[in-house]
Amino acid sequence: MNERQEKIVEIVSRGSVGTQAELMAALEKEGFHAAQATLSRDIKALRLTRERTPQGRTRYVLPRERAVDTEARLRAIFAQCVTEIDRAQNLVVIKTLPGLASAACAAIDKMSIRTLVGTIAGDDTAFLAMRDDDAAEDLLRRMRKIL
Repeated sequence: MNERQEKIVEIVSRGSVGTQAELMAALEKEGFHAAQATLSRDIKALRLTRERTPQGRTRYVLPRERAVDTEARLRAIFAQCVTEIDRAQNLVVIKTLPGLASAACAAIDKMSIRTLVGTIAGDDTAFLAMRDDDAAEDLLRRMRKIL
C-alpha cells in the first residue's frame, strides 16, 4: 500500500466520503493529487465498496467494516452449532452438531483471516489449516471468546 492509498483508507475511515469526486477533493486537501483513473484503481485495489447510510446517503466503506456483519453471523453460528474447539499444531479442529461443520467453515471462509490457508468440512468436524502454530493458537483463543 502506498502513501496515497494509506491516506484514502484514513479518509474513508472517517465515514464521510460517498463519491469519487468527494474522495478526490479530500485527498487534494491532504496534499495528494490523483487522476480519476488512478483513484478508480486505488478504490479497486483497496476493495472499497459503497453502502447506504441510515440517512439515505452513500459512503465508501473498507472491507473490514463489512467483515463486522460476517463476524456477527459467525458468532451466531458458533453459539448454535459448535460443541468443541481444539488445536493440533497449525490445525484448528472444530466439532459441531451433526451436519453443521460446512456452515461453520462457510462463515469462517468469508472472514478476512490473513493467516488462514484453507478449511475442510466433514459432517460434524471442520479442519482449519493455519499458516503456523502461533496463528492457530491465536485463532483458537479468538474462537473460544466467541463461545
